[in-house]
Amino acid sequence: MDIVVLAGGLSTERDVSFQTGGMVAGALRGNGHRVILLDVFMGYSDREEDLEGIFERAEEISVKVESIPETAPDLAKVKASRKDQSDCFFGPNVIRLCQMADIVFMALHGENGENGKLQAAFDLFGIRYTGSDYLGSALAMNKEITKRFFDAHNIPTPHGVCITKEQRCGSAEELGLTLPCIVKPCCGGSSIGVTVVRKDEDFARALEEGFRWENELLIEEYIEGREFSVAVLEGKAFPVIEIAPLEGFYDYRNKYKAGCTVETCPADLPEELFGQMQKYAEAAAEALGLDTYSRADFLLKEDGEMFCLEVNTLPGMTPTSLLPQEAAAVGMSFPKLCERIISISMKKYQVK
Repeated sequence: MDIVVLAGGLSTERDVSFQTGGMVAGALRGNGHRVILLDVFMGYSDREEDLEGIFERAEEISVKVESIPETAPDLAKVKASRKDQSDCFFGPNVIRLCQMADIVFMALHGENGENGKLQAAFDLFGIRYTGSDYLGSALAMNKEITKRFFDAHNIPTPHGVCITKEQRCGSAEELGLTLPCIVKPCCGGSSIGVTVVRKDEDFARALEEGFRWENELLIEEYIEGREFSVAVLEGKAFPVIEIAPLEGFYDYRNKYKAGCTVETCPADLPEELFGQMQKYAEAAAEALGLDTYSRADFLLKEDGEMFCLEVNTLPGMTPTSLLPQEAAAVGMSFPKLCERIISISMKKYQVK
C-alpha cells in the first residue's frame, strides 16, 4: 500500500507526534509498504509540481525525526518558519498527497490532530484515515464533555469544574473544591500546562500556567493513588499497565524521557480490579463512539476505588508509549499493531 503517516502540526505535542510518526513509518516500511512521513503543517515543497510517482521516493522526501526535547515546542517559531506563510493549517501539497495514498495513518497528537477537525475535513475530501471519526474525536478531546459521558454511563471520574479566562477565580474553594486540586487545560495533552495545587498561594500561578496554553481549564479534585492506563482495540481491552514516575507525577518529562518512569504490564493488581478497569476502558470507548483504538487513563486509591480521568483517541506510539507495551503483553509486535490499526480502519471504507 501507499501510505502517508501524518505528524507534526501546531499542537503542543508536535514533537511527540514526530516520534510516533517515525516509529509507525519505520514499522510500515518493514511490512512492505511505501510510506511518506509528512508534517501536516509544513507540507511538501512550496511550489506546484507533478507528484506522479512520488511514493517511489517516499523515504527521500519524508520528515527526518529527532529526539523529543524536554520542553514543549515554540509554536510561534514553527509558524514563522513555514515558507509560504499561509494561514491554512494544511501545508503545501498535503491534501494532494493524502488523496493519492491508500490510507493516511494519523500520528498526530493534540489539538487539530485529535479534536475531530482534521477527520471532518478528510471525510469531505474523500481521504481514508486511521482511528476514530470526527465526532468521537471531538467528544473525547474535551475533558469536560468526556466527564459528562462518563457520568451518564456510570464510569467513575473525579469531580471537576471548567472555567474560562473570563471566569477566573481566586481559590479552589470558590469552585466548591478543596486542596489539593489539579489544574489542567480542558483540551490539552501530554500533561502540558498541568499543575498540582497544594497551597492556596499557588492557585493563581497554576491558573496562569494553564491559561498560557488554552482559554478553558478543568479544575479537578486531586486523587492520591497509583496510575494506570488501558488501551482498547476494536472494543476489546488490552492488559492494564501501571505507570510509576520515579519523581513527581506523570508529566511531560516523565512521559517521554526514557528512564523517568517504571511501567509494569500486566499491572500487579487483584483480578477483580484488573478486570473492572478493563471494563471501564471498554465502556468509555463505547460511550464516546471510539470504534478503532483508544487509551483510557485511571487512578486507583489505596482502598480500591478507581477513577477514569480521560480517553486518548490517538495514543502515542513512541519508544516509551503505553499502547505498544500493552500490545506486546499479548504477543502483538509493534509492526503487527500498526497493521491491525490499518486493517480495522479500512473496514469503514468497504462497500456494503
